[in-house]
Amino acid sequence: MKKIYESVERFCARHTRFGIPNLMRYIVIGNVVVYILSLLSRNADATALDFLAFNLNGLLHGEVWRLVSFVFVPGYASPFALIISLYFYYWIGSTLEREWGTAKFTLYYVGGSFLTLLGVVITSLITGNYYLTLAGTGYVNLSMFLAFAVLFPNMAVLLFFIIPIKIKWLAIIVGAFFAFEIVSAVIHGNAVGIITPILALLNFALFATPHLLYWRQKVEYRHSPGAVNYRHTVHQAQKQQQKAAYHHKCAVCGRTDTDYPDLQFRYCSKCAGYHCFCQDHIFSHVHFTEE
Repeated sequence: MKKIYESVERFCARHTRFGIPNLMRYIVIGNVVVYILSLLSRNADATALDFLAFNLNGLLHGEVWRLVSFVFVPGYASPFALIISLYFYYWIGSTLEREWGTAKFTLYYVGGSFLTLLGVVITSLITGNYYLTLAGTGYVNLSMFLAFAVLFPNMAVLLFFIIPIKIKWLAIIVGAFFAFEIVSAVIHGNAVGIITPILALLNFALFATPHLLYWRQKVEYRHSPGAVNYRHTVHQAQKQQQKAAYHHKCAVCGRTDTDYPDLQFRYCSKCAGYHCFCQDHIFSHVHFTEE
């Protein structure tokens, strides 16, 4: 996964003009247009949504527009819910594009959409059901939100326009929703319902690789036997300094900054705990280790 991400980074660095600027703007406009068309065609035999959604049977009959048009199928029937969701995803997508650049964000969204489409094609070929339908990019949008949460976990939004909540807590809810959808699809034997959210999560994991690796290293360090709780040790050292008549004392020779005001003191990051050394012993002392 890391090597694939590095390849993506190199591609984006070499092809700075690649991508579709303001991609989410076109996605939102397309969703609105298709929604209006679906309202106008409700009394017709075939709705606009059926005409634009992807399925392998339509593609094999020459309906090649379905390879792209499924992206613009709205995920909500309620106009209020649709407006809120489109505004929210437009804000998230535009922010990610500014943060990542047009090339990387385009690869993320288009790549995620292509993976879900590919998943439907593979599932159709395996099951023999060429009428399996893909309408909209709901899982891709949710995985885009997860990517946003990785970059800005402590950003707060107003839930229901009233309750302030941090993005990271919403991301946990979204993650639980993914798990519920996959488990539910397994129980009901819905192959498309299993593979499409998994592929969306793989797309997220690929682009969030450096952040996920950083969190993993941070967690491993905190739980390692030699890890030092610096907040606790600094607090303890400060309490000791308040009781003492000096601020710094060398752990080797015992000289203090009170007795030797011109002497420089440093703290060793390789020692276990919070130990101070004078300038003569900072590089020559034996490191403290936990017993």
